[in-house]
Amino acid sequence: MKQLPFTVISGEVVHRLIRDDFAGCVDVVRTAYLAHDRKQTVNPSSVFLRFPDRPNARIIALPAHLSAPVPVSGLKWIASYPDNVKSGFPRASAALLLNSHEHGYPFACLEASIISAARTAASAELAARALVGAPSAGTLGIIGAGLIARYVYQFLVGTGWDIGRIKLFDTDPAAAERFAARWVDKKHPVEIARDLGSVLGTCDVSVFATVAGTPHVDDPGLLAHRPVVLHLSLRDLSPRMVSNAFNIVDDVDHALSAGTSLQLAEIETGTRSFVAGPIAAVVDGRVAVDHSRPRIFSPFGLGVLDLAVGKWIYDRAIARNLGQIVPNFFYEMER
Repeated sequence: MKQLPFTVISGEVVHRLIRDDFAGCVDVVRTAYLAHDRKQTVNPSSVFLRFPDRPNARIIALPAHLSAPVPVSGLKWIASYPDNVKSGFPRASAALLLNSHEHGYPFACLEASIISAARTAASAELAARALVGAPSAGTLGIIGAGLIARYVYQFLVGTGWDIGRIKLFDTDPAAAERFAARWVDKKHPVEIARDLGSVLGTCDVSVFATVAGTPHVDDPGLLAHRPVVLHLSLRDLSPRMVSNAFNIVDDVDHALSAGTSLQLAEIETGTRSFVAGPIAAVVDGRVAVDHSRPRIFSPFGLGVLDLAVGKWIYDRAIARNLGQIVPNFFYEMER
C-alpha cells in the first residue's frame, strides 16, 4: 500500500484562512446545517470526560460524519478548563482529526479552538441575520467578554453588519474594559455596563457567551422589547424566559439535553412546543420568524459544523501549500 499523507495545520494558518473569508465560513456552516436537516450527517451525542479533582473542567469528544458535498468523518477533542482565565489565557483548547471515508485513515490534524470559535460565531451570524431579518443592530449587547464573544463580534463586522453601538458586561469589569480597548472597532461607541440587566433589557441583539452552569437570569421583563438573543452559552436564561419566547436551535434533541435552559424548560412545562424548530428550517423558509416575541437562538454545538469548517480550511490550506506534511506518520503499512 502506498504511503498515506498526514498533514498538520497550525492555529496560525487556521486563523489566517478564516479571516480571509468570514462570509465563506458562514456559508459553510449554512450548508452543513442544511445537510444535517436532510439527514446527510451522523452526529452522535458528545462524550464528556470529567474529573473528580477538577469538577468545573471537562474534555469533550464530538465525533461526526458528513456525507455531502464530500464524504468525510472526524473528531473534535476540546478541553474546557475555566480556571485558565485566571492565568490570562483561554479556557478552551482543541484539536480536530479528519478521517478519509474511503479507508478510515486520518489525513489531517488541525488546531481546533479557533475552528470551534469560528463555527460558533458563524452560526450566530447566520441565526442573527435570519431572526432580525437584516444585518443590522442598533445596539449590540455582549454578555461575557471572552474569546467566543470576540469571534461573534468579528464575524458580524466581517460580514457587513450595520452596528450602531456596543454595550458590554462581564462579571470581571477589567475583562470588559480590555475587550472594548482591544477588539471593538473605533467606529462603534462602547458602554461598559454595571449589570447584566442593563444590557439585555435595552439591546436589540444580545450575545450570551458566559461560562454559566445554571440559569441566573429570571426576569421576563428584560425581554419585553422583543430582542434577538444569541444564547450561545445555553444555561443563562431561566426556563420561563425561554418557554415564553420564539426559540430556534441547531438540533432539537441535542439542544434539549445536558442541563441546558431549554431542557429545564421542557422538564418544567412537560412539552417541547416552545421550540419552533432548527435554524435550517428558518434558513430554507419552512418556519416563519415570530417577531411578536423575543427570538432566541440556542445552539448546542454540532460536531458536523467543526467537521465542515475543518475540511473547508484543510482544502484551502492544501491549495496554498500551508499545511505541514508529517513524513512516515503511518509506518507499518503491510498486513
